Amino acid sequence: MQIFNSLSGRKEEFEPLQPGIVRMYVCGDTVYDFCHIGHARSKLAFDIVRRYLAYRGYKVTFVRNITDIDDKIIARAAENNESVQALTDRFTKSMHEDYDRLGILRPDYEPKATHHIASIVAMTQRLIEKGYAYVVTNGDVLYSVSKFAGYGKLSGKQLADLRAGARVAVDEAKRDPLDFVLWKRAKPGEPSWSSPWGEGRPGWHIECSAMSFDILGSRFDIHGGGMDLKFPHHENEIAQSCAATDDTFAQVWMHNGFVNVDNEKMSKSLGNFFRIRDVLDSGYVRDPEVLRFFLISSQYRGPINYSLEQLEQADAALSRLYTALRDVEPQKVSSASAATTEFESAMDDDFNTPEALAALQNLATQINRAKAAGDYASAGALAAELVRLGRVLGILNLSPAEFLRKAKVAATDLDASRESPPAVQLSENEIERLIAERREARRSKNFKRSDEIRDELTARGVVLEDKPDGTTSWRRS
Repeated sequence: MQIFNSLSGRKEEFEPLQPGIVRMYVCGDTVYDFCHIGHARSKLAFDIVRRYLAYRGYKVTFVRNITDIDDKIIARAAENNESVQALTDRFTKSMHEDYDRLGILRPDYEPKATHHIASIVAMTQRLIEKGYAYVVTNGDVLYSVSKFAGYGKLSGKQLADLRAGARVAVDEAKRDPLDFVLWKRAKPGEPSWSSPWGEGRPGWHIECSAMSFDILGSRFDIHGGGMDLKFPHHENEIAQSCAATDDTFAQVWMHNGFVNVDNEKMSKSLGNFFRIRDVLDSGYVRDPEVLRFFLISSQYRGPINYSLEQLEQADAALSRLYTALRDVEPQKVSSASAATTEFESAMDDDFNTPEALAALQNLATQINRAKAAGDYASAGALAAELVRLGRVLGILNLSPAEFLRKAKVAATDLDASRESPPAVQLSENEIERLIAERREARRSKNFKRSDEIRDELTARGVVLEDKPDGTTSWRRS
């Protein structure tokens, strides 16, 4: 299995520190608002990594943290006139709801920064004692970047270049404009904890170093997160952790690419972000699996462009898989087709989900051919293989009828900011009523009315599957 290691800048053969065991840490969310599609892309990327490693037989320990104290959280809580605890509890709950809907597995461990204050203080103290950190006059504790010889090895940045572009430090006690905070002296009214340097709270970067150390130790297999975290967050994690523990920290660093809108990075600062729940509830997405399919249809390291047109294409591609499975009873067999080899080869190549999905589409084509030939034994065996591989990617969890009958709004325009999409015209009950009326018209030899009903259903996006004994099934086009 080859994984692209951001630390070396190349694909490497993956060899876990302990045979058969993978320990993995992924940077989680700062819980002060609803999650957007960019968050979903990152969490899905590493959900796929976790699922595939488990499929390959590894015992995976998966850690994803929650940042429940920082400047943005404090500011939002004050703005809402609520406590930090109430705010973070509320948005942690909404985060779980959104990720559950997308089929993102819950982590084995989900540490919160506020539950690891003692470890954060202890690590900060070790860094001071070893000469990597210092206390400034206002009570803050800063990390001295120049003391760590390997600073910049993840991002490829040079200290001289960083200093040339750095702003002049406001605090004259700061020895270097690149030095960053490990412990912040609390302002009046802010949440705070006791420390040798006075009441305060942790800086953002030290949180992940302490939490990963507490759960996974000083060295583990994979550290993941979004490309935007590579610098300075992950660079600072390496500096802190390696200096504090005299160990190598993470062996493999993985970073997912951005979600773009009109080829510009999706972000709250640009105001072009789309919340997960808004997209799923908009009517444009038949089922959360469609959004999941869209987000894994590009290789995790590259960018992906979000639009309703792309969601339409994802819906069509996923519908082809479900359509192939329709009217077929999956049969358990001991052997697998060449599609499994294609799927595994793609995933072994740095989790190449587009090629893996192509292998699933090839399987769907084979199923359709077997069905057309009346070979339902072969179709059933291939269907079981398709479902098994699809679920490694977190898709094909529904019955074909359940998925294909779900309603959605056709994205005839691509204005993703519309808050009130047009309502779907026909409910499932209305469709069944028209089918029953058409069945009665055919029985009465009223073929004119029968054709009118069929045309009406077709115009409203409903495809009927007719056999000599009548309509056996239907789906939405």
